[in-house]
Amino acid sequence: ALIAFLVAASPLLAHFGIDLNAETVGEITDKLLEGAKGEYERRGGSEWRLGIFEVPGAFELPAMAGVVSRLQGWGGVVCLGCVIKGETRHDEHIANAVATALANLSTRTGVPVGFGVITADNAEQALARAGGDKGNKGAEAMAAVLGTMRAMADIRQGAEARNPGVRSVLEHQPDDKAGA
Repeated sequence: ALIAFLVAASPLLAHFGIDLNAETVGEITDKLLEGAKGEYERRGGSEWRLGIFEVPGAFELPAMAGVVSRLQGWGGVVCLGCVIKGETRHDEHIANAVATALANLSTRTGVPVGFGVITADNAEQALARAGGDKGNKGAEAMAAVLGTMRAMADIRQGAEARNPGVRSVLEHQPDDKAGA
């Protein structure tokens, strides 16, 4: 199955007074994407099986994820983006809406949706979670999607074999390398 990446082209800036230039914004989402692609390749996947689609911001991720998850052939969706706090609580409303919509989408469609959206108080916190000393949320989202895809495949196999004694293992190889 193919994996779709949805990348919020610019993180949501909850207040226009935030001193966050376009270079920093691009650096955050680029690092999330690098982490997710690296995790896929580390597990044996080929980059040509990945679709990368940009959306204007984090709030648009659920709509685009909905379109992609309903199309035939996409086994999972990894959503990447960043919501940075400003002087108001606007960031909380956006982050909650995006997280809830993506979780609901995954349960409605049966397509795993990874949440690689950083919610941070400032650019330094976001960069720390985009490949810095706090890890890479893009890589974590990819690992979650691949693990869920594997578990779902194991459940389907068990049901088809009428064998309820299936145990799914979280370490998943992308299906383009499975059995190779």
